[in-house]
Amino acid sequence: MQDAAHDVLKKYFGYDHFRTGQDQIISRLLSGLDTVGIMPTGGGKSLCYQIPALLLPGTTLVISPLISLMKDQVDALKTAGIPATFINSSLPFSESRTRLSEAADGRYKLVYIAPERLELPFFARELERMNISLVAVDEAHCISQWGHDFRPSYRMIMTIIRRLPEKPVVTALTATATPRVTEDICRLLGISEDGVLVTGFARDNLRFQVIRGQNRIAFLKDYLKKNRDQPGIIYAATRKEVDRLNEWLVKEGFAAGNYHAGLSEEERASNQERFLYDDLSVLVATNAFGMGINKSNVRWVIHYNMPRNLEAYYQEAGRAGRDGEKSDCILLFSPQDIRLQKFFIEQSDMEEELKKEEYRKLDQMIGYCHTESCLQAYILRYFGEVNAEPCHRCGNCLDTRRKMDVTEEAQKVLSCVRRVREHYGKTMVAKVLAGADDQKIKKFKLDRLSTYGILSSRTQRDISEFIDFLTAEQYLVQMGGAYPTLKLTEKSLPVLKGEARLFRKGRVRAAQLAVHNELFERLKKVRKDLAQKEYVPPYIIFSDQSLRDMSAALPSTDHEFLMIKGVGQQKLEKYGRTFMEEIAAYEAEQAKDPAAH
Repeated sequence: MQDAAHDVLKKYFGYDHFRTGQDQIISRLLSGLDTVGIMPTGGGKSLCYQIPALLLPGTTLVISPLISLMKDQVDALKTAGIPATFINSSLPFSESRTRLSEAADGRYKLVYIAPERLELPFFARELERMNISLVAVDEAHCISQWGHDFRPSYRMIMTIIRRLPEKPVVTALTATATPRVTEDICRLLGISEDGVLVTGFARDNLRFQVIRGQNRIAFLKDYLKKNRDQPGIIYAATRKEVDRLNEWLVKEGFAAGNYHAGLSEEERASNQERFLYDDLSVLVATNAFGMGINKSNVRWVIHYNMPRNLEAYYQEAGRAGRDGEKSDCILLFSPQDIRLQKFFIEQSDMEEELKKEEYRKLDQMIGYCHTESCLQAYILRYFGEVNAEPCHRCGNCLDTRRKMDVTEEAQKVLSCVRRVREHYGKTMVAKVLAGADDQKIKKFKLDRLSTYGILSSRTQRDISEFIDFLTAEQYLVQMGGAYPTLKLTEKSLPVLKGEARLFRKGRVRAAQLAVHNELFERLKKVRKDLAQKEYVPPYIIFSDQSLRDMSAALPSTDHEFLMIKGVGQQKLEKYGRTFMEEIAAYEAEQAKDPAAH
């Protein structure tokens, strides 16, 4: 069976080797053993059920949480020559009935459905008519209330499986399951804990970075200018913040769009599609966007606000670099994000036990934002990898910035906060320190304080940024509602007394991702033209990794083209000639005038 699985891998998907864990999961499923697969995003989870689907008799039912993900997966399978379909609320009732009837007749090897469909009695009865040999539960963490995206409909899966004439093999797949969530998945799907395969959570192509105590907008602008043509996602915590950032990006001349639950379904679908089809290079979104988004060439993910927990963060950040190419995952930390996330927890209607669990997870997320050790190792330990080694590529591992002694400056700021009796916020404290000629300051007699004007050589903006730094490093804390005031923390007292020194590292500079060569850019254009003709996203034709392989190997025969990663027989027949002609044209131009290249 393993030889047959390798043949299918090469013929349909164009790969010579399985990734870590794929062959073990596939082997178990082909042997009829129920299996939980925990693999990092981009680790090739979908192949773990797609290959058995082609080798097992009958149909594979894939339970997947998002409509956009289903369409993507089905488009990719059809492009590879595999009969597949989806049935969800985006289809008219008559079309759903037709597809369900065709599925019962064995017309498809894979049928994708949303978990909510299992609650419809008519649908459940129709499933009993199908010859289902495998049930694949994607994003399986959704079955557990202790996970970060609980979906009650997932609890119906086992009920439906028990009603089928013959028990199918069951596989549950996810990228973000803590040990507690994994235990829940096994219990609720009736899978033995011996059937859990964890391939590790590490993503070797991702570079994690946390930036705190800096102006977020200034960093964002610098980063996007340096990586203008690289597609990426900016996550923000609220709809208002998403709209504000999107408006600013459009004004700055970036091809940006927004995505959140406050937009109409048409607007959301349009912006998502424009992003998937490479017409937008930046999508600004709340966490409503894209669980399981399949766009393989997202080169960076920036969190403008801190998420509530590490599971959500790793899931969202993991949308970068699904094709294995080097990609950035950057979190722009601001202390007010903590207050916002606490507010969200308090306002939720969760039971008290769940709220306590959410606060515990939030503390671990805050710990990630402040750790000076390896960021990836911190994440891996959270998911249960106790002996995680430093990655030697994250922002902390590679941090060579020089430390500057800012004790005296910090004492002035902390002293000012104490002198105003912790009654004012950042803006007013910065004005007092700068010696601003301000009516409010005079009205409240703050110009008579000993700290008035002691930082007059600095601009208010610089002082505000320094206050942000002190808050990010937990020497100050913001308290209160809409107009928070600054308070001293226990950590600030030794600095005020001169018993401890305080150091600040230099500003983090935005880095440029890989620069592509001319042939790569030309092949990208060929890919986009083909994608527009076929009404599919460009990455479904070929991934960036495949294009990079082509621009390095310069294939000129069918055999050479088949050696490119991601090229199967169907794609060779469909697209090989077009891409090889572009490569030949490029080589001919270079031969005529090598100096021009």
